[in-house]
Amino acid sequence: MRRTVRGTAEVHAIPAPHPARRSRAALGALTASGTLLALLLPATPAGAAGVHHGHRSPAPQTALDAFWTADRMRAAEPLDLATPAPRPTAAVRHGAPLTVAPTLPRLPRTPARRGALPQAGGPWTGGGAVTKTTGRVFFTYQGRTAACSGDAVTSGNKSTVITAGHCVKLGGVWHTDWVFVPGYHDGQAPYGKWAATKTLSTPQWTASEDINYDVGAAVVAPLDGKKLTDVVGGQGLSFNSGYNKAMYAFGFPAAAPYDGSKLIYCGGTTFKDPLFSGDHGLDCNMTGGSSGGPWFASFDEKTGAGLQTSVNSFGYQFWPHTMFGPYFGDDAKNLYTTAQGT
Repeated sequence: MRRTVRGTAEVHAIPAPHPARRSRAALGALTASGTLLALLLPATPAGAAGVHHGHRSPAPQTALDAFWTADRMRAAEPLDLATPAPRPTAAVRHGAPLTVAPTLPRLPRTPARRGALPQAGGPWTGGGAVTKTTGRVFFTYQGRTAACSGDAVTSGNKSTVITAGHCVKLGGVWHTDWVFVPGYHDGQAPYGKWAATKTLSTPQWTASEDINYDVGAAVVAPLDGKKLTDVVGGQGLSFNSGYNKAMYAFGFPAAAPYDGSKLIYCGGTTFKDPLFSGDHGLDCNMTGGSSGGPWFASFDEKTGAGLQTSVNSFGYQFWPHTMFGPYFGDDAKNLYTTAQGT
């Protein structure tokens, strides 16, 4: 069901692919999880509205499939982000809790695993749904091929991917050549390369790239006549669910000591950032490339399914081995509502 919401997400259409060129943005003072650096940006009012527009991408699926070769995916690098001076930010809007259940295809049974928490970063060997729903995100940013992580979620259109805001838009520029590769492994795309027809973010990220609202989404086109979650399933979601929860974080970090070839996870009890954001914090050593990877509450190790309640977003350079992810409040919920209705 569609409804008008305050703070509707901005929608951006993906143009046609073009040859990649290499460039680097300025380095800043903070270390980002899905990129090399983090942003602490001026906030807009919590209910600020973004411009709402969107149209179909002129880029054909076949062109993007050809563009993102195995070698090009392996060579894609995390983004570098400039770091403006921190400014006070408005509180993230909280509202009524909302839970969306996972919708998963039939999966082989896997043995139960023990002692997974706490985990500061290691390969996920438990199998299950997360190995199909989580993937790498590839795109071109200012002529340079880059990578993040993302997750397929339950949605009305069966075509919604949740990621970080800076994995769809950065420095006022929307990324192009955007594809989602679920189940990625060392240059392989076992479930295909899913091209975005539209990318979206929260109005606060769209307007000023406020780190508290670093949440993005993409709507992907059908592939071979099938929709995304009919092929890989969709994880559940949880909004306005509070802090200090047992959570698992997943992603494809590509900066040392990782190389982007494997699904990595962290797990433990989260805490609220005591510094410059209202984000969740988690002991985790994932590095560049993991941005946009999902954080799950109520995660079942036997099935690999849970309720996504954040994404890998950033880390402080002076606070090593700690990841932060935005609180999924009303604006993240509105983004999800907009994306699944697109």
